[in-house]
Amino acid sequence: MITLHRRRRLANMTGLALSGVSMALGLAALLWILFTLFWNGLSAFSVDFFLRSTPAPGTEGGGLANAIVGSLMMVGVATFISTPIGILAGIYLAEFGARSKFASATRFVTDIMLSAPSIVIGLFVYAVAVATVRHFSGWSGSLALSLIAIPVVVRTTENMLALVPGSLREAAFALGAPRWKVSLAVTLRAVRGGVLTGVLLAVARIIGETAPLLFTALNNQFFNADMGRPMANLPVVIYNFAMSPYENWQQLAWGGAALIALIVLGINVLARMAFRDRLRA
Repeated sequence: MITLHRRRRLANMTGLALSGVSMALGLAALLWILFTLFWNGLSAFSVDFFLRSTPAPGTEGGGLANAIVGSLMMVGVATFISTPIGILAGIYLAEFGARSKFASATRFVTDIMLSAPSIVIGLFVYAVAVATVRHFSGWSGSLALSLIAIPVVVRTTENMLALVPGSLREAAFALGAPRWKVSLAVTLRAVRGGVLTGVLLAVARIIGETAPLLFTALNNQFFNADMGRPMANLPVVIYNFAMSPYENWQQLAWGGAALIALIVLGINVLARMAFRDRLRA
């Protein structure tokens, strides 16, 4: 009996030690990546970095103003498209068609889109929205990003609504509220923090996508606020500048990568705060 107890303690200590070593290795790699990114990227931040457009090949100076504005516009339009579609689809799956065949097919398609490589979605949008009109545009880039964000919002909304107790719905029905009003004014309001978290996480995912924008929005060296034309964006500019032989372009690529990392970090912090407030409520 004592031998068995010692074996269990030894196995437990061995498992804890291996888990601790694995966690330490993962954190060390993460800290190394972040240190390298911010060490090289933060030094590129300046007034010109945020106010000037990308420089021509072989020229000094310049910034990423056109890429920053282009990314914000396309991500904003994609969020505007994906948020209502994703939330309404999640409400339908959780409240109205939970066990229907159409809901099962929708969940299956959503899971496929969640696991599909972003380049596949980019090629699909290229064939549908770019090749047919024979020119790249910011609208096509927003469409590709929205197709990536919608499944995230759908699954998050459905999962959050599934956590609402049935007694809350029954109490609303007992007061004579119709089903659509119960879904929008009772259950959705009860999990608004979790739904907001899903929207923020979807934005964090699409803001750094490169492959879909290569096939849809392409790029633009000049400042452009017309969504019907090719638009500069941070992921594609980072990809192009990092592969270039020009030192100032490489420095701008580091700065753009650091900026995206800071934005994603801020979005995740906001998502955590929103989820924490939901738990307190």
